[in-house]
Amino acid sequence: MGALIHIENMKKIYNPGENEVRALDGIDLDIEKGDLVAIVGHSGSGKSTLMNILYGIHTPTGGSVSIRGEEVSRFSPRNAIDHGVGMVHQHFMLVPSLTVAENMVLGMAPRKGLFIDHAKAVAITKEYAEKYNLHVEPEAKVMDIPVGMKQKVEILKALVRGAKILILDEPTAVLTTQETVELFKELRNLKEQGYTIVFISHKLNEIMEITDRLTIMRGGRSMGVYNTCDVTKEEISRLMVGRDVILNVQKDKAQPTDVVLRVRDVEYVNEWHKKMLDKISFDVRRGEILGIAGVEGNGQKELVDMLFGFLTPNAGSVTVQEENILGLPQQKLRSKGISLVPEDRMLYGIAASASIEENLISDRSAEKRLNHGPLFNMKAIHEEADRLIEDYTVLCKSRKQQVGMLSGGNIQKVVVAREFSGDPVLILADQPTRGIDVGATEFIRKKLVELSRSGIAVLLISADLAEVMELSDSLIVMHGGKIAAYFEDTSTLTDDVMGEYMLGLKHQSDEEIRRVCHD
Repeated sequence: MGALIHIENMKKIYNPGENEVRALDGIDLDIEKGDLVAIVGHSGSGKSTLMNILYGIHTPTGGSVSIRGEEVSRFSPRNAIDHGVGMVHQHFMLVPSLTVAENMVLGMAPRKGLFIDHAKAVAITKEYAEKYNLHVEPEAKVMDIPVGMKQKVEILKALVRGAKILILDEPTAVLTTQETVELFKELRNLKEQGYTIVFISHKLNEIMEITDRLTIMRGGRSMGVYNTCDVTKEEISRLMVGRDVILNVQKDKAQPTDVVLRVRDVEYVNEWHKKMLDKISFDVRRGEILGIAGVEGNGQKELVDMLFGFLTPNAGSVTVQEENILGLPQQKLRSKGISLVPEDRMLYGIAASASIEENLISDRSAEKRLNHGPLFNMKAIHEEADRLIEDYTVLCKSRKQQVGMLSGGNIQKVVVAREFSGDPVLILADQPTRGIDVGATEFIRKKLVELSRSGIAVLLISADLAEVMELSDSLIVMHGGKIAAYFEDTSTLTDDVMGEYMLGLKHQSDEEIRRVCHD
């Protein structure tokens, strides 16, 4: 009997012709029933493209996909679901204002006359939750449940639609250590029941722990299929990137000086009347990386949005170098030396249809050195763009290439190249390495440390517990819109201790937390 999934000579070419991008260049891959396999690779390696083809989001340029011996002739998510393929995306596809049960049956809702049969939707949710040991609260609104439960709802959504093959895209990106342990138990349970799981992740520790086999991709090609137990993290990194990768960032002890960012008693209530920031106070000093850890949905996003002018707080004050910044437009904030690496690079970090060059100089196009009177100094602009592309190792055909055609990791390098090179006094780094490969991650982490040691203040927000603990000189933990803990020294922290504060199981005293204010 053949493989459950058979992919042969798969090709995907974007912009065929002179500026074409070969995202997939002849991939062969077999996945067996009951496999728990990982697809890993450098940003731009083609792994996301391959999975998006398998789920029907993209149509291949050439090659074939067969599922249970039947060749797929039409590529769409609906057809993928009909073939038993479900995908859990990195960014959850849930409606926050609806209940868990309503999200579960969305698009296939049982009806009582003209209305959704709510009781039946709840019954379906309970049935599947019990069957697969994925415990959720059917009548809770999605906006009110923890991120780990949202992950379970997404998996159950796929299962209730008949999925026997689950594609999980960065499934632990926003989970605590405890939630990751629970998820892995659930995945192993599904595997024992005969489900096939394809796991996309950049976290090599997790890949080593959970998967049976892995396929390593580079440059749109397969570098081989390996039994996970037969390779090391270092070997995987080398095959992914084409060189040795330093997995742990080396940094000197921070020598912080004066306060750059001062936040005092900030409060924010969202459109659903939920208090997302509750009397938040902290300082970030020149020459240090202050990390913010927390399960997603505990105020971190609102905090960053408030600091960069996307939201206005209901109360409190924020100063940068003793100047009030609340209410200032983004352009004015940038003129004061505040840089932002946003969580969503596609929405807030780039203009996807513009060139790499245009994105790189978008915040400095008015500078005298880039202008000849009323006209742009194109020679200077080209030199600036080429310098940044080289310094930040952006893999591209030329500065004229449309930035949206780059891989996720290279798009992120364009964003950080612009934000890190604009002579900042304060960098807001929000999930700076989310969803990118080990090579790009290594580069960005080293840059953040280098910039902090040059005297720049860095506020790092990351759901990656290992990242925020490794990079931060000091660290605050947020839970329920409040600061639950402050650690002046991160060197002795453990995942378990952090997880307890992130989940709200522990909370420091007010006196301990006030140490983050350096008055």
